[in-house]
Order: sequence, then C-alpha cells, then structure tokens
Amino acid sequence: MKVVHIVEALAGGVNTYFKELSFFFGDAEIKQGIETTIIYSANRVEVDSRKINTEFSKGVSLVELNMVREFSPFQDLKSLLQLIKELRRIQPDVIHLHSSKAGVLGRIACFLLFKKTKLFYTPHGYAFLRTDTPNLNKKFYRAIESSFQGIFGGTTIACGDTEYEIAKNIGKSHLLRNGIDIKKVQKYISKNNNAILTIGILGRITSARNPTLFNEIALRHSNLNFVWIGDGELKPLLTAPNIRITGWFLDREDALTALNTIDIYIQTSLWEGLPLAILEAMVMQKPVLATNIIGNKDIVVHNETGFLFNDLAELDNYIEILKDEEVRHRFGKKGLERCQYLFDSTKNFTQLITLYK
Repeated sequence: MKVVHIVEALAGGVNTYFKELSFFFGDAEIKQGIETTIIYSANRVEVDSRKINTEFSKGVSLVELNMVREFSPFQDLKSLLQLIKELRRIQPDVIHLHSSKAGVLGRIACFLLFKKTKLFYTPHGYAFLRTDTPNLNKKFYRAIESSFQGIFGGTTIACGDTEYEIAKNIGKSHLLRNGIDIKKVQKYISKNNNAILTIGILGRITSARNPTLFNEIALRHSNLNFVWIGDGELKPLLTAPNIRITGWFLDREDALTALNTIDIYIQTSLWEGLPLAILEAMVMQKPVLATNIIGNKDIVVHNETGFLFNDLAELDNYIEILKDEEVRHRFGKKGLERCQYLFDSTKNFTQLITLYK
C-alpha cells in the first residue's frame, strides 16, 4: 500500500509529529506493507529542508513542493499543478492531508486524479478557531471546511477530542489523538533542584502562543523565574526581567533537556490543535498550567494533571498551590499516566494503519 502525506506547515508541533511519523512508518517491518511519502513545503522561515532530510527517517520518501500559507491564486495554482504531477508519479492508494492549505489543495488534486483513492484529512487545529483573524475570515474558513468535505468527500481524522466534536458536525470523522514517543522523551529526565521555582513554555514566540500574557504573568510573579524555550518574531514582547529566552536549539534533544529543567509547564496559547509540548512536559512529570481552550483542555485534567485557567486571578491561586513540591509530584505522576494511556504515538500510529486499511 502506498500512502502519501501532504503538509504545508511543517513547523513547530507538526514538525515533531511528522518526524515521529517518519520513524514509525520508516521502520523496516512497517515498510514491508506500507510505502510512505511526505510531500511538504519549506516556504516558512522556520522550515529548513536540509535539516528535515537529515533528521527524518530514511525509510520514508521526502518530496519538497512549494506551497504558501496565505491565499495566493497564482502560487496556489502552481502548487496544485505540481501536486497533481507528483501524485500521478507516485500513484498512491491513500492520501492523508494535514492542516488547512494542504486540505484544500490536496482535495482538489485528488479529485483531478480521476482515480479512486482513500482520502483523509487532519486539521491540526481548524483555521476558523483562530482568535487573531476577523470574524468574516473565520466564517469564510468554516464555509471552506464544510463545503470541501461535502464536495470532495474523505474522512477527517481529528487530533483531539474537541476537534473531533467539531469535525462530526462537518462530515465523516474519526478520533485519533496526537501522541509522542514516550520512551524517547523519558531519556531526557534528570533531577533538578532549582533554588527559585521556574515556570516555562516551549515553542515559537508567535501570536498563537500569546507572549503578551506570558510576560504579564512573569511581571505579576517577579519572585519566580520564567523561561521561554524557543524564539520568534514576537520576542520583543517579552520584557519582564525574570524571563529568560533560550533561542532556538539546533537539536530537538537540546530543547527537551531545557524542558526538563523547569518545575511547572505553562501554555498561554490563544488557540491550539493538540499541543505536543504539553505532552512532552507531562511525560517529564511536570504539572501544567494552561489556558482553558480547545487543545489544552483535551490534554490537561483540571486539578489532577494541572490547572486550566480563564483569567489571571485564577492563575495566581493555581501557582500558589503548585509551589508545594508534593502537589507538583502528584500532578506530574498523573500526567505521565494519562500520556501512557492516551497519547502514546506508537499506539496511535498503529490505529492509523487500521484506518488506512
């Protein structure tokens, strides 16, 4: 069976997801039954095709194809024609589309192949749920999602529980949660004794992660240390003197080592699909503070693996509770157990094979 994955946004958590997917499906035993190709775009500034070719499994085929994030009629048409050409060359049995742009271009390309092919689509966070776009744009994105599923068919594979509830109202769908390689992450766990309680986040400093809120929290808790593991265009918004910005690490392993050094993980996002960084922190047995939004609330169990907060007054109280080391340990243990049960990538990729077949 030939399976093609198509993705435009091969960055951040999606990059982590695909790297793990490449090693699972690139395994010699899996390869005997499934031949995997990943078609991706390197158009975003944070995507380095040389690094992808080095870090991804040699057991899958990688095809770079120019796609852009925003709507661009001329470039989108060029991308569509290139995509059709590649799909005709590969002749896949299954096409799996990831994120909005690939969801649009991939469905049209699949239709124009005039060949019966199984079609799947994973939104990784619907575009119409973003809070940084006007309401008119959101309505347009939602209309696109609904109409394209209705016209071109296919099955949505939601990466989180709330995304699944939304997907069911749009069309045929399945729930297959995002997951991580738990044993790999556990290799980077070591005991740390911070003299000052340290709260951290991992990811790109963008509007989606809400650095303004992160900065405000740090200012309110000037007696604590804060660390942002990553970098990004909105770095100037992080002005609090107790915030340390690590910058980008060349290797994911270095980022995980840095993640291990914090005491509490915080996710200040405005919107999410299903954030892998939270899962990595929970595997490292870190209690989690997270905004009460889609994605975050699909992972964090309130008052069990961490806390979901709606405002800063709530958050202040939760931070006080988590200053107790025994509470942090109890929450961390529950977080690991939850990941082992629901968010193990090996189990979830195995379920993906079942869907393909």
